[in-house]
Amino acid sequence: MKGITIGCDGAADLGDIAEKRGIVTEPLTVILGDRSGADGSEITPADIFAYYDETKKTPKTAAVSPERYAALFERMTRDGGEAVYICAAQTKSSCYDNAVMAAKDYPGVYVVDSQSLSAGIGLLALYADDLRQTGKYTAAEIAEKVTARRGAINLSLIVDNMTFLHKGGRCSGVAAFIASVLRIHISLKMHGGGQLDVRKKYIGSSSGAMAKYALDAAKSAESPDPKYVFLVHTTVSRENLDKVRDIFLSVHPDANIIERTAGATITAHTGKNAFAFIFFGSKE
Repeated sequence: MKGITIGCDGAADLGDIAEKRGIVTEPLTVILGDRSGADGSEITPADIFAYYDETKKTPKTAAVSPERYAALFERMTRDGGEAVYICAAQTKSSCYDNAVMAAKDYPGVYVVDSQSLSAGIGLLALYADDLRQTGKYTAAEIAEKVTARRGAINLSLIVDNMTFLHKGGRCSGVAAFIASVLRIHISLKMHGGGQLDVRKKYIGSSSGAMAKYALDAAKSAESPDPKYVFLVHTTVSRENLDKVRDIFLSVHPDANIIERTAGATITAHTGKNAFAFIFFGSKE
């Protein structure tokens, strides 16, 4: 069987996990006014916060181009092997369409729309790599099984305020103002097909809202797959991270919680003090 390489968009927020597992990642581009650069190596969340503090403007993000995907797929299949590549949700980015366009010239590359974001992409990449390591499956079979498991992803998040969502065109100015005045913290959930909708509204302090959200997230699945449970955040304090981690573990004590700091792509849309629990809602 030919060698198989697993890859995914850098917005998966896998960080050094990808490097350790040999998962290839390709960063999206983050745009700060006249400055643009690759998420992670050229633009960081700290750059985003500094830019916002100075200009009161939020960043923009750009998908990986077909040309960059083509160069990546060339490297991934250079030795005659095959590849499975997992993209950010088609509903939220042009990455999938661009990757499919590039893959037409590389018949050994199988592109999957994750229908997810952040570690939701990462979950599928890790699952694909788990399948690859068994040595039992072709690249086409891995892509098929990964596609079938997209619906099991449980992704929800809570944002501290709606400033970045509003400035990014994802909620109205009136809604953002009311949320600020009433101290409303919005929880969002990604549904099948990659649609992100309001799940619940919490009123009160940030710490209290986080705790309530963590309990709701834990109770959202009766028997989640404990192997990979991601806790992805944007500059949330250690105290609050420990609190929400303990709350989740009080419901699912066997969960292997993996903490990751969100990269610039995700931070560009959520702002500070946001976090998400992301996991497979059921075992395979």
